[in-house]
Amino acid sequence: MKKIEAIIKPYKLEAVKDAVTALGIYGMTVTEVKGYGRQKGHTEQYRGAEFVVEFLAKIKVEIVVPDAKVPPVIEAIRRAAMTGSIGDGKIFVDDVSQAVRIRTGETGDDAL
Repeated sequence: MKKIEAIIKPYKLEAVKDAVTALGIYGMTVTEVKGYGRQKGHTEQYRGAEFVVEFLAKIKVEIVVPDAKVPPVIEAIRRAAMTGSIGDGKIFVDDVSQAVRIRTGETGDDAL
């Protein structure tokens, strides 16, 4: 099993959800996060004062999938989240050694 973490632009969440649901993936965890990378924030005006926003609002999507589904899920997320501009995000893949469904006690891929 692998955990796929994707950091995406907030307005791309629905597109990503629809893309992975089309692959038969129905569970995901979504967290509102802030961060910066090459985008390096931007300058805003508030009541005549200018200030720099270094940490931009992003969404972190976490999905645990069987090994065989990793490549199509990554590609679906990439296509759905891509705008072609800086700040589109990143996708990370980690190993998951065990999963347990609390309600039933199922383990491994069955718990997904």
